[in-house]
Amino acid sequence: MKQILIVCIALLLSSIAYAQFQVSASGGYAIGSAGMKTGEIQNSGGAENAYGSYGEGLNAQLRGTYFFNAHFGVDLSLGYLHGSDQTVSKVHLTGYDVDAVARARAFGAAASLVYRFNPNVYGRIGALVKLGGKTEAVVHQKSTFSQAEADAIGVPLGSYSETNYVEDYHGQFPLGFVAAIGYEYPLNDHFSVFAEAEYYGISLKRKDSEITAFNTNVVLPDGTVAVQGLYTLDNLPAGTYKTTTYVDELSSDNTDPSKELAVKVPYSSFGLNFGVIYKFKKSEKTKP
Repeated sequence: MKQILIVCIALLLSSIAYAQFQVSASGGYAIGSAGMKTGEIQNSGGAENAYGSYGEGLNAQLRGTYFFNAHFGVDLSLGYLHGSDQTVSKVHLTGYDVDAVARARAFGAAASLVYRFNPNVYGRIGALVKLGGKTEAVVHQKSTFSQAEADAIGVPLGSYSETNYVEDYHGQFPLGFVAAIGYEYPLNDHFSVFAEAEYYGISLKRKDSEITAFNTNVVLPDGTVAVQGLYTLDNLPAGTYKTTTYVDELSSDNTDPSKELAVKVPYSSFGLNFGVIYKFKKSEKTKP
């Protein structure tokens, strides 16, 4: 027992003697991995699924890493994802067009273990969580009036409604997986540059959504706006709800149309990051 204690103390002292803290900043781009269905594309010739991941896009990270010895360390990072547009609905039919996309605007954090294979090559593996943000859907819809609809509004045949709205989706607290392998090139005793390949494995279950902007105009065949703001955020059309709650179960007698079954949306991605590292001076043993 005494020998084990001595060995543990020796290891601790050697770690303290080597201990090094560093900070880094990086940016990069990620593409979706194992894409799931995000929407549909439809025209007069048929329909097809659209696949992707809301984890695709530009990202930036700030990271602090503490090495206990030449090989092992722990890492805490904070990041922001500026997601690329993902197709939710693209419809092009006679008298009816829809262009709806959604993109992530999310903040996250990761805690990882770090292992240096040599002074240049390292790997990270850990847990990933989303701290905040949203999935923003942007929708444009154009619908040509029938003769009866045009007569009811008092506009000529060929007129149409043009609707634009934004809906923000929020998710439940998720837990995911992160792994990376990178190469570090030292510039001097304190500064290094690095490049790394990084994988995120995470999905979010929707919790609620809110329409944050809404406008419908009535437009004449020549493009002139005949009625501006026929519907607005304060005057939504029948069957459209400002907020929607997503639940795991709905009873057969549910009469609340603002509740829908929850779905999971993909955020998994594979990306490349480039950045710079600043290393603080290693601690040294105190001489007696």
